[in-house]
Amino acid sequence: MKKTGLLICMAALTLFTSCASQKKKDQTISLSGAFALYPLAVKWSEEYKKVNPEVRFNISGGGAGKGMADALAGAVDLGMFSREIAQEEKDQGVWWVGLTIDAVVPTISDQNPFLETIKKQGLKKEDFTRIFIENKTPDWGNLLRIPSIEKIMVYTRSDACGAAETWAKYLGGKQENLLGIGIYGDPGLAEAVAKDRLGIGFNNTIYAYDIVTGKKRPGMEVIPIDINGNGTIDYEEDFYESFDGVLKAIADGIYPSPPARELYFVSKGKPVKKATHDFLRWCLTEGQRFVMEAGYVPIDQAKIEEYLEKIR
Repeated sequence: MKKTGLLICMAALTLFTSCASQKKKDQTISLSGAFALYPLAVKWSEEYKKVNPEVRFNISGGGAGKGMADALAGAVDLGMFSREIAQEEKDQGVWWVGLTIDAVVPTISDQNPFLETIKKQGLKKEDFTRIFIENKTPDWGNLLRIPSIEKIMVYTRSDACGAAETWAKYLGGKQENLLGIGIYGDPGLAEAVAKDRLGIGFNNTIYAYDIVTGKKRPGMEVIPIDINGNGTIDYEEDFYESFDGVLKAIADGIYPSPPARELYFVSKGKPVKKATHDFLRWCLTEGQRFVMEAGYVPIDQAKIEEYLEKIR
């Protein structure tokens, strides 16, 4: 009798432990992917836990390619994604909601010897294409039409990512068409360019600017794009000195799209876990008030309603 009672107690304890473990798992939301969305996802998780302390988050970077792969494999609840959803990804059953807008900006070191000339005349889209895709502009003198044979050192991303794909699309290509020394991740690329006085690269805005000071990150400069192609940076094109200026240009549609783009959460089919479902709704409602604070541009209300309807 005692043995039977002991077995019943052990079974009950096992069941209780199993239920507790499942409940904990159901209250954990895992995310991976785009470095572009990582800071906002972290900010959202911190704010969400203030009103939902029972929810746990596991968030990791790794690039948009990892976010999509993890989501489609069911390895995470949500993938962070930073480029247009491809048809082949839709064919694999990806589900997505848009969250916010940011942009990719071309970057150089603040020690570049031709900095003043670059800031005055900017670079045209065609100039970036020759540098990053065609390899037809090997030195800064040729590019800026000044006497110099200083070689341009080109840097790109080594990981499958939205920033590289978005930048390549702006230049008429794909990520695999981009030339340069491959560097892993947004932080790594920003550091490599900042340390090379002759280097050129590209970064998501959140890694080119300091959200606290609103200024460009130490060691970095952002190359102004000569949008109208007249060989000089006009007043309306001169918005790169502050993060607020760039974000306003993106919101107003002045900065080209691409490289301005929408950022997404993706999953394999529509999420069914209640914790994930509730978090998504919060991100598109109460969570939107943290978007600008975190250094991003809000999506318009019509799109928010469209994505909320997808969740419903």
